[in-house]
Amino acid sequence: MKRQTMVPKKKRGPPATGKGTQIQVRLQPDDLTAVDAWRDKQGDSPTRPEAIRTLLRQALKTKPKG
Repeated sequence: MKRQTMVPKKKRGPPATGKGTQIQVRLQPDDLTAVDAWRDKQGDSPTRPEAIRTLLRQALKTKPKG
């Protein structure tokens, strides 16, 4: 009897890039426009997800008013 080799099934979607928890966020058009405008001002032109992560980190580092 011939030995069978298992061919791994291809997974859907892009490969995993990290071990963080994935969340989905629905943005209103004006918020998305603001994110895209911020991206356009950046020299390295980050992707939308990277731009949102960067903006979130910046917001969390700022001290609250009051």
